[in-house]
Amino acid sequence: MSGEENSKSANLRRNVTLGLFGIGLILIMLSLGAEFIGLDITPGFGMVQMFQLLVGLTALTLSLFMYIKSLRHNTPRSLQADIGVRLAATGLVFAYVSGLSDLISIGTHVEPQFERPFVGPLQLGGLALAGFVIIVGLALYYTSRGTRPKSSMEFIVNGNGKAKKS
Repeated sequence: MSGEENSKSANLRRNVTLGLFGIGLILIMLSLGAEFIGLDITPGFGMVQMFQLLVGLTALTLSLFMYIKSLRHNTPRSLQADIGVRLAATGLVFAYVSGLSDLISIGTHVEPQFERPFVGPLQLGGLALAGFVIIVGLALYYTSRGTRPKSSMEFIVNGNGKAKKS
């Protein structure tokens, strides 16, 4: 019975991962292509599109972490993996702050002379930097220990210059 429950949970985990990945891609594509498919309510890239882009980015990041975790088969997480998770989470927070900066009144287009908040070059730079930080976090998580029970940096502890094969 436990093998059947394990396969059911693995199937559920895989379906949730694929669902989040699909939702993230759809939200990102809809937000970036709203003008081309006639879904834009206001001219330019508005706050609704920005929020949709950020939610899509969050779903995509979460699904990628879930997929990489499914490759690990319950091995303990290494320090490098923990740093990767925290770095990607910091990137997501930075993306939300950059993307919604005008809405939370810390952006450059909150003056009365602007009819509405819009995405400027500083916000785009912040979003690009946040995307880079998320990618670095994912790369750190992916390249961490993997399915090995111990770190590949074991040679530092051993002091002999070579890591033992696990």
